Amino acid sequence: MTGPVLIFDSGVGGLSVAAALRRHAPGIGLGYVCDNAWLPYGLRPDASLTRRIVAVCQAAVAAFRPAVLVVACNTASTLALEPLRRTLAIPVVGTVPAIKPAAALSRTRHLGLLATTATLRRPYTQRLIERFAAGCRVTGIAADALVHEAEARLGGADPDAARLDAALAPLWQATKEEPALDTVVLGCTHFPLLTPSLAALAPVPLTWVDSGEAIARRVGQLLGPESSRCRAGDQTFATAPGPLLTRALAAYGMPPPLPLMPAADAAAAP
Repeated sequence: MTGPVLIFDSGVGGLSVAAALRRHAPGIGLGYVCDNAWLPYGLRPDASLTRRIVAVCQAAVAAFRPAVLVVACNTASTLALEPLRRTLAIPVVGTVPAIKPAAALSRTRHLGLLATTATLRRPYTQRLIERFAAGCRVTGIAADALVHEAEARLGGADPDAARLDAALAPLWQATKEEPALDTVVLGCTHFPLLTPSLAALAPVPLTWVDSGEAIARRVGQLLGPESSRCRAGDQTFATAPGPLLTRALAAYGMPPPLPLMPAADAAAAP
């Protein structure tokens, strides 16, 4: 199988996955689609959000014609992977919190799970913990504020250190407990965009683990070794194009987004 890869996210978080894919296969063609008109996803009802995700991905796949779709959003993955796989004729790779590799890396067996409120409350996330970190203590931190900080950063603003520090106060506290937290799962694709700022604020050195590398490896398995030699033009799409998004995409070498209007829920208020 050869061809370009399309990355879907609600905003710019999937650019962290795009960076990982570029490292693994520098020559691969990339498409990027964000449904920023409906950002943040965590506040939407599940049923309407699932329909929306499927509609946006269908429209982007029809426009870009990728070989693989990557759903670079934990919330979207927990809701819409199965409907997307039933609907699309190409492989769909989802994103889940990197709990398994984090559990293997932790020396103290105390993990932090930074995620959105929506991801933390999903039964799917609890099943991951039970399956891959049963012998670990896992401290979940709802860090929705980090999504907005990541979006603002790629729009050209510096991360607000005070807001980051306040959002992560429970995480810092857990580093003082016994056993001390030593490894953090970045359970949202937005969060790796802030890793340098998070590491600078941390009171002790921590291991930060995200899903980007695992996703890149899985895409490589699906496409095979020849995929990086089949360069296709990059393209981006957005449901609400604008100058800040264009700037964020340009920082990752991506072209300005084309407007994308999904067939379903197109007239719904954002």
